[in-house]
Amino acid sequence: MEQITLCTLPYLFSVCQVQEDVSLPLGREYCFTACTKDEISLVCKTEDVPSFTLQREDGWRCFYVQGPLDFSLIGILARISGLLAEAGISIFALSTFNTDYLLVKQAHWADALDVLAKSGYVIEQQ
Repeated sequence: MEQITLCTLPYLFSVCQVQEDVSLPLGREYCFTACTKDEISLVCKTEDVPSFTLQREDGWRCFYVQGPLDFSLIGILARISGLLAEAGISIFALSTFNTDYLLVKQAHWADALDVLAKSGYVIEQQ
């Protein structure tokens, strides 16, 4: 396996479900949205969460795969999520054009980084 670097982010994140008419922090750094026929989801730094949400889950930390990643690459997210699943650590994954972001609950953060470092990933703290 080619050595892959995972870069941590120094923020706490929240995963939210919001109403259609809520003002989203779209111009803010690390703001992810998804809109389906059933819901609008928002993932952002906890400090940027709108004042009203339908549901909200706080206490996430985030790291990303240093990229950009070529679309022909196979299994990067699957391997990382598999290693964490084997360790009993759940994730919330997001992908952008350039790379993949993985959120882990704060309570499992140190364990997640330890599992990945022991599996050969380079962890770059920011």
